[in-house]
Amino acid sequence: MKKTLLLAAGCIALTAFISNAQTTTAPEISASETKAQRDARMAWWREAKFGMFIHWGVYAVPAGTYKGEPVKGIGEWIMLNGKIPVSEYRAFARDFNPVKYDPQAWAKLAREAGMKYVVITAKHHDGFALYPSDVTDWDIADATPYGKDLLTPLAQAMRKQGLKFGTYYSQAQDWTHPGGAKSRYQEGEGWDDAQKGSFDDYLTKIAVPQTREILTRLKPDVLWWDTPTWMNPERAKPLHDLLAFRPKLITNNRLMGKGGAIYQGDTETPEQHIPATGFGDRDWETCMTMNDTWGYKSYDHNWKSTKTIIRNLVDIVSKGGNYLLNVGPTAEGEIPAQSIQRLKEVGAWVKVNGDAIYGTTASPFRKLAWGRCTTKAGANGGTLYLHVFDWPTDGKLVVPGLTSRVTGARLFAGGKKLTATAAGDDVIINLPPKAPDAIASVIALKFKGPLSVVSKLPAPAADGSISLPALAADIHNNIKSRAHVEGAGESARVTDWTVADAKVSWDFQAPAGQFRVLAEISGTNAGQLKLTLVKATQAAAIPAATDSGRRTVELGVIEVPSAGEHTLQLQPEAKDWKGFDLHGVTLVP
Repeated sequence: MKKTLLLAAGCIALTAFISNAQTTTAPEISASETKAQRDARMAWWREAKFGMFIHWGVYAVPAGTYKGEPVKGIGEWIMLNGKIPVSEYRAFARDFNPVKYDPQAWAKLAREAGMKYVVITAKHHDGFALYPSDVTDWDIADATPYGKDLLTPLAQAMRKQGLKFGTYYSQAQDWTHPGGAKSRYQEGEGWDDAQKGSFDDYLTKIAVPQTREILTRLKPDVLWWDTPTWMNPERAKPLHDLLAFRPKLITNNRLMGKGGAIYQGDTETPEQHIPATGFGDRDWETCMTMNDTWGYKSYDHNWKSTKTIIRNLVDIVSKGGNYLLNVGPTAEGEIPAQSIQRLKEVGAWVKVNGDAIYGTTASPFRKLAWGRCTTKAGANGGTLYLHVFDWPTDGKLVVPGLTSRVTGARLFAGGKKLTATAAGDDVIINLPPKAPDAIASVIALKFKGPLSVVSKLPAPAADGSISLPALAADIHNNIKSRAHVEGAGESARVTDWTVADAKVSWDFQAPAGQFRVLAEISGTNAGQLKLTLVKATQAAAIPAATDSGRRTVELGVIEVPSAGEHTLQLQPEAKDWKGFDLHGVTLVP
């Protein structure tokens, strides 16, 4: 029950307020939106490129431990993974007292890190609201000693710093309120009798009115739905209709999951991985943790390096996406020191190179062995921002297939002018011996006229063989996989390829004919691969080895049906896949 007010007049006023909040009718949603209108609505988000995700809630109290034992999985899922009864989990709220919470400091940190917006968990899957909700007492005001709103001060602080403010809301999964969805369980069921109930009643009594509260009180710029368990069009509609309260709101694709276009929102949301080639014309945003958890876990110290975070940002932006990077504050309201350190280091890089990130579009190149490219281009010219990860030892940076007329080149750090000359279909930039930045050095390459790039894919050498090195590979990860290319030049390899869902592919040019497929690998593990060219698939067995050094194995023979561009894909068979490092593939006639 909600707290009882002592003054009758106060009760009358509050009752009127609650009644109004629950019955206010949302405006009509426009039946259609023109491309120009959508572009205007999405403009700030497309410009921003970099945002902060904040996962914060009662789960920060157990911090990954239940009854003295660590619970496997991410921190904010401890209630489900630990099968914690509702009454026991609610008791953790007595220790959720974020007296060290400083929304102004959080906003300043986000701005100084180069972030342009923030999205925070208004309510996660445990059902706990970080703002005072009129439809439940399972919120910050009623269930904790802190007893006051966390989100309004943060929204105000972020906007004061010039950042947009967004809210995450778990519309379906709710492990505390009766009837809320639970992953791995049948509708209406859970691990505790207190969770049983009607999912539709839960939506009507909790999810819909809370979404209305968030939209009308906090007025977010972004609404980030999550895990549409048990959702369908009939259940999504009342929630979707509320979006009319915020006509310029940006939403993601997790309200209902796969289904009608009206419920697919504005953005795709690859989680914990970077898509190999982006999403074409669809706006997208990779959300990612700094360690292995979203919500705070006291013993998770597997932190990504600043180098990894910066290169992730560059990689994502070069493919046309945004990067939503997470922090998980403690129960006292502190962002972990390791997160703060990395954000400040990222901010120092962005302060120098931000013009090569904000407001840019995707790279025009299929693949760059030495790094990534972002673009600002118009009909009469523009700038290519070359993010060099691997500084050439010979001082020559080859920009492949660029046929536009180059008018100038300079280093971002220090502004030193560089010489750039055309060499056939390439441009070669002469570089100083030492990279200005060990993580990513940026070169601004200006050109006149329309941007013109000739696709340059791996093609047959003089002997007819086609080299497909690791640096030219596209890595197709998902939420569970972390395969990536590591190293430079001859030492580059696809590593951490330990999840069977991850695939590796190459685009290449070839004449019609048969080719032997030779893979250079290292590591001792055996495995089974599916070797796919266009629509033809065959099995390939990798034998185990006693020596982990580099070796060449034959995967089979492929038939290239016609001359032109083709894609070769290697996909693990799920059975007993342990993975190995892949240095590259050679196709031999």
